[in-house]
Amino acid sequence: MKHALYMLVITAALSLAALPVQAAGCYADYKAKQENPLRLHYGVAQISGECSINSAQAQLSQRLAAKGWTLLNIVSVFGDDGLTQRKDSAGPNFLRF
Repeated sequence: MKHALYMLVITAALSLAALPVQAAGCYADYKAKQENPLRLHYGVAQISGECSINSAQAQLSQRLAAKGWTLLNIVSVFGDDGLTQRKDSAGPNFLRF
């Protein structure tokens, strides 16, 4: 009986250890433009999946295009700790796209 209880506890612990850990948020700051008339903007957007420049480019180029914007470049990708310092610079484009 003691052995069965021990195995149950070990199995439960291993099952919990196998669960994915909630990852910190991933964000990208970017520059975009619209033509006729020329308009530029800097923004910050949340990125899902892989936290990389390539992933951010793929996601943001689609999101922006749907609203008539063209992605110029990804400035950087970063975690939750970089949000506060970029909020004022992004203004109305903070987490808009």
